[in-house]
Formats: sequence, C-alpha cells, structure tokens
Amino acid sequence: MSDPKDQQPPAPKIHQEFIARYPELGKAWELMAEAGRDGPLDDRTVRLIKLAVAMGAMREGAVHASVRKARAQGISAAEIEQAVAVAASTMGLPSAVALYSWCRDVLNKE
Repeated sequence: MSDPKDQQPPAPKIHQEFIARYPELGKAWELMAEAGRDGPLDDRTVRLIKLAVAMGAMREGAVHASVRKARAQGISAAEIEQAVAVAASTMGLPSAVALYSWCRDVLNKE
C-alpha cells in the first residue's frame, strides 16, 4: 500500500500553526492515523470511510479536509457527491444538504 501522506495536500495554515505550538499532539495524531491505516483496506477505501465518518459526525472542518485529501488521492467529485447521497437516507435531507454544501466548498475551489 502506498503511503497516503505522499498524496495529501498541505494542511491548512492554522493546523500547521497548532502542530508547531503543540508538537507532541501532532506526533500523537500521526500515530493514530498510522495505526488506523494498518490493515487490509486500501488507501482509497480508508479515505472514503474517513469522509463518511466526518459526515456522520457533522464535522464541517473534517469534511473539508477529507474532501481535499480524497481529491488528492484521485477520488472523483462524483464519487464524493455519491457519498453524500448515500448518507442522506441515514442523516436526513437537511443534513445531506449541509454535507453537500461542505463538499462543494472544496470542490468549487478546484
């Protein structure tokens, strides 16, 4: 499996500032991410799961980050939008519209 860090866009400036201020938290964060990638799932599947979890938790920043990272890995806008459509039956229409909006925030910048 390729290293997903090789395919990720740079983190937002505020994230970089926070990690510079609290480097031990940054190291712990990276260790958790590495542990989660250790298994039979390929990078693409892991990224889509992370996007789905961010959606389910209604975490706007995490959705933005997941969409940026998904696009950097070659996941299409249509696949990202389908993830929103799949979530709609569980999340409800108002939440799905919010999720779609958050995904489009990133996709519209391309």
